[in-house]
Amino acid sequence: MRGIEHRGLTLAEGPIVIAERRENSTYGELAAVYGRDGVRRLGKVIDVSEKVVALQLFSDNTGLSLDGAAVEYLGHPLELRVGPGLLGRVFNGLGHPSDGYPEIISSERRDVNGQPLNPAARVYPRDFIETGVSAIDGMNTLIRGQKLPIFSGNGLPHNRLAAQIVRQARILAGSGDEPFAIVFAGMGIKYDAARFFIDSFEKSGVLSRVVMFLSLADAPSIERLVTPRSALTAAEYLAYELGMHVLVVLTDMTNYCEALREVSAARSEVPSRKGFPGYLYSDLASIYERAGKIEGSKGSITQIPILSMPDDDISHPIPDLTGYITEGQIVLERELFQKSVYPPIAGLSSLSRLMKDGIGEGMTREDHRDLASQLFAAYARVKSVRNLAAIIGEEELSPLDKKYLHFGEHFEAEYLAQGEFEDRSVVQTLDLGWRMLTYLPKEELLRVSPALIEKYLPKEA
Repeated sequence: MRGIEHRGLTLAEGPIVIAERRENSTYGELAAVYGRDGVRRLGKVIDVSEKVVALQLFSDNTGLSLDGAAVEYLGHPLELRVGPGLLGRVFNGLGHPSDGYPEIISSERRDVNGQPLNPAARVYPRDFIETGVSAIDGMNTLIRGQKLPIFSGNGLPHNRLAAQIVRQARILAGSGDEPFAIVFAGMGIKYDAARFFIDSFEKSGVLSRVVMFLSLADAPSIERLVTPRSALTAAEYLAYELGMHVLVVLTDMTNYCEALREVSAARSEVPSRKGFPGYLYSDLASIYERAGKIEGSKGSITQIPILSMPDDDISHPIPDLTGYITEGQIVLERELFQKSVYPPIAGLSSLSRLMKDGIGEGMTREDHRDLASQLFAAYARVKSVRNLAAIIGEEELSPLDKKYLHFGEHFEAEYLAQGEFEDRSVVQTLDLGWRMLTYLPKEELLRVSPALIEKYLPKEA
């Protein structure tokens, strides 16, 4: 440390304080601000001008006075201590242990902002990840190294789905001898939600390979901005140093973005759509783009960010920009939830842009691609028929349309719906998909070849 360099502040407004600049103070540098009470408040340099610097505190400014404060520049950015001891631990958003145990034993520290990656060194994701959830494995496949967000709404079971995916991640690596881990980051979540995740991981026996970073709702909102970066720093160490396949779950990105809007307002920045800063896109990209596979490394980072859409509005800036950056989305549908379908994954508005490269013969099964296409097409017809039935009445529908309605009921009740602790293999999912097609005439199955129909369609159809 370089010692106390300056006494007194020029301005203190919320988490933002302004101090006189010193010649060697740099952007992103970590600083400590002390009040008359002697409390050490960490912050980082977020703006540097000719005469002053702006510091963003990781806590509020209670107890600070302009003339009685002292600023200490630490000479390095915010860092996370990393090592094999990360696994099985619970930290707060800044990377400090919150599980009652001491710091991990390691002298290695990493900048939470990550290191720039050469885009040419990225390896195109192609390896299938089996989640045990039919709506994902069968129709919106997750690929190792992909970033596939879950778009949810208030009251929808996105936490239950995230916990289920993490619990069933024992088959994440594809082959049983490849090391894998899960990094979980909770931003602005309530205590009962945090307790739910911890208890769920403990009971299922996966906590020993999970690293948790929890910034609870009563923590300073500024801490939420650091939480996903701390989590991804741990993931990068596990993936690129220890060669592990890492699944990163980030919830709730909406809380993260609202914290970013709060800090932007405190800095008096010109707002963009719905008050969010104009750099929201690039800020989200700095998080999402830390997923992937790197040439020369055995490990990989796969991201599942979860965000709750305000008023279920998928055109809201947060899901809208997220959709541009990521490779698809899993959308939770309120209509299915009201029918008691779990998980209520929308059959049409969900998609995985990398699915085509991670399925098929040699990866899942030869019929996967055509079967998924046929199920999408049939369910789209179901939606059209339901709209027609709402206008003219179900009695006036043609016999074929009634068969599509019958297919839709079984598809939602048997294929999309499954128990919270039900883990289906991809083979079970594909076989179940073929069984769903038995509710339709064979002449309607135009997206699968006659050879596949002969091989996989149950004979009683």
